[in-house]
Amino acid sequence: MADVPVEEYVCTRIRRAEHALMAHHEAALRGYGLTMTQYTVLLTLSRADGMSGAQLARALGVTQQSMATVLTGMQNKGLIDRRPAAVHAKVMIATATPAGRDLLDRAYREVIVLERALTDRFTPDEHRQFCEFLDRATATLVEQTPTAHPN
Repeated sequence: MADVPVEEYVCTRIRRAEHALMAHHEAALRGYGLTMTQYTVLLTLSRADGMSGAQLARALGVTQQSMATVLTGMQNKGLIDRRPAAVHAKVMIATATPAGRDLLDRAYREVIVLERALTDRFTPDEHRQFCEFLDRATATLVEQTPTAHPN
């Protein structure tokens, strides 16, 4: 193994950045009574209203079971509605309610402040390059993710 201090590992820096990002968002969203997952569901539905739990689970990278729990809680709070799909009565389609869209709009105004602060930290060329670097890192992480092997 190379004699590179752990602090210099790219993965360590990505983890630290993600931790700081999540801590910021969770603190901001707590004031709106939202978890990061609930916020992301509302954000996803705002861009493609009318999605099944399975579609949302794939979009957010969580299991269908955990998404079902999240959606039930959001429905109980009046943030989403769920109706049977036209093609299959057992598939429930989630849509944001007016209350859910309003809450998303208010929370988004606070969360976007960090996005703007990060963007302002770089020149336009640095920002473009940074996004390209992150996209390449993400692609590498996805490519290198081990698959389950049968015993």
